[in-house]
Order: sequence, then structure tokens, then C-alpha cells
Amino acid sequence: MNTLLRVISIKKPSVYIFSFYGIIDLVSTLPKYLSLFFFGTQSLVTLRALRLLRIFRILKLTRYIGESNSLAKAMSASKTKILVFMFGVVILCVIFGSLMYMIESDESGFSSIPRSIYWCIVTLTTVGYGDIAPTSPLGQFIASVIMILGYGIIAVPTGIVSAEFAQQNMRVEKNTQACPNCMTAEHKDDALYCHNCGEILNDV
Repeated sequence: MNTLLRVISIKKPSVYIFSFYGIIDLVSTLPKYLSLFFFGTQSLVTLRALRLLRIFRILKLTRYIGESNSLAKAMSASKTKILVFMFGVVILCVIFGSLMYMIESDESGFSSIPRSIYWCIVTLTTVGYGDIAPTSPLGQFIASVIMILGYGIIAVPTGIVSAEFAQQNMRVEKNTQACPNCMTAEHKDDALYCHNCGEILNDV
């Protein structure tokens, strides 16, 4: 009801309806009314938690969203390197998993190659559920090597993204202030209004 009243009362309803917060309000409010007419949609009411995103506007934190946009751009620019790295990790898991299947017995839990690959992934990521464990000395030695590799492998994607993020900051220094209405960032330092929608910026 609040959303409907907001649409009726404002001067430019279309601006609000198609804005970031307008879409958030629609997505978070619509499930409530769908649950009145369609059975089994009550679980969609949890989408109302999306309205918590408005806390960014209440606390005037949207000016810092530009930093998150920079991080997203760094991750996007690093995706090729990360995909190549992850592909290498998958190959490594297949090799080590197949090797453990040949070394260990079925009693140890290595009953098939897919299950052995699962064990390798769990060990390499340092999760270690403990449902499968090698018993032979050679198998335990290989498991130790995989565990040590796991610590190094976890740090690689973080380093790739951090390096790209640092390079972007070196290439250009932009204002991280974001518009509270349309979330557009990269405004000029002395900007008073959003260059996309014309909304007054936070720090005015």
C-alpha cells in the first residue's frame, strides 16, 4: 500500500517506478499479494527482506557504492584469469582423484573415480568433512601434498582480483559517490546533481 501511495503522490511516477528502489519495492511487495491468490507462494514473502537495501539510502551510504562498482569491474576484468585458474584446479582434482582411486581401497571410501574426485575437492578446499580418508602411507602422503596446495590455491583468485583492482585505481581516480535514486556512480567531485537522472546527490 505504501508503494502504491508513493506512486500516486509523487510528481513523476515513471521515474520512481523504473528507478532502483522502485524495482526493489515492487519485487519485495508483489509476493505478499501473490500469496493471497496463489497457493504455495507464501515462501516468496521472504523477498520482503530486499527492502533492507533501503538502509543504504536512510544512512546515506549510497555514496560509497562507487567502490563496490569498482570491485565489480575488477572481478569482471579478472574473470578470464580466474576461469583459466579454476579450469587448472579442476584438472588437478581429476588427476589426484584418479590417482587416489588407484592407490586406496574401497574400504577407505574411494569406491569410484567421481567419489575420489569429490574427496580431492573437499581436501583441496581445506573443508575436510572426514567422510572419506586415506589409510595407506602413500595415500596419506598425497593427501598431505593436496592439503598444502589447498592453502596456496585459495589465495590465488584473491590476488588476481586485488591486482586488477589496484591497476584500475592507478589508471584513473574517480569520485566514488553514487546517486541515491538510480545508483549511478562516477560523478565529478563538484557535482551537485546526478548526471543520469538529475537527482540531488547525497552530500549536497
